[in-house]
Amino acid sequence: MRGYFTQDSAQLGERVAFVLKASYPQSAQLIFPDSAHDFSPFVLLERKTFISNTQEGITQDSALYFLSNFSLEPISYLSLPVVELNRYDSLTHYSNEAFLYLKLNLDSIPEKLQFKENNVYQPLEKSFNWLIFGAISMGILLVLALLFFVFAEKIKGLFWKNKERLRWIQFERKWNKLADLLQQNPNQTLADELIGHWKSYMEHLRSQPFQEWTSSEIAAELEDKEVFKALRSIDMIIYAGKEEDSKSATTYLLAVAKLNYKATLSQLTNERVTR
Repeated sequence: MRGYFTQDSAQLGERVAFVLKASYPQSAQLIFPDSAHDFSPFVLLERKTFISNTQEGITQDSALYFLSNFSLEPISYLSLPVVELNRYDSLTHYSNEAFLYLKLNLDSIPEKLQFKENNVYQPLEKSFNWLIFGAISMGILLVLALLFFVFAEKIKGLFWKNKERLRWIQFERKWNKLADLLQQNPNQTLADELIGHWKSYMEHLRSQPFQEWTSSEIAAELEDKEVFKALRSIDMIIYAGKEEDSKSATTYLLAVAKLNYKATLSQLTNERVTR
């Protein structure tokens, strides 16, 4: 599976094309991302799909995404997931991370400036009225101060909500990658990194020492016995070296994290309303 931009740089808000290609056995069923997917930091403008081509049992499929970038970062990255549907579950495959440079400079600058000749007499301006300037400046400052006190909490709330959304996107992306790797190759190192990633994120959301708690203590705090079962399943890989089927456990732990993430967003909204 491969993804790439059709150009290496673009200006802020410019429409750019991203190509996603996949080759897979004819018997497999793959689903490409659509408008429901979060393309951050890009914004999806349009999606085009093409008829699959199958030769000698291998299917080649592709999709074209037209995006706009509004991030001020010098380089923006994009990796898209393709879901492989199986009989009882599904696997998510990510494309390589394609990058796009932010283009801020002008394409060309004239070698010589062109001046317009004008020999018409120009009257001198009158002396600057500092009194009027001071009055206008004070008025502007008062209006800005009033707007700040009225909308400061709303702006602050939006800032923290956007920060939490970005943190969730980063957590989910890394979680899915680790979970897929663990499902394919159960080992102690991957299992330990996966659980540490989940506990660290939950510790951030709930401001509680998840890293120090045992699986039973975490389940008791969340009042969820299924959490203990899921954590126990991963613990068996870490401490007993068993090759457990981790798919159901990682799926449930991701759902718990998402539930707590939404609760955090709701709490931020309620705090802003009550202030």
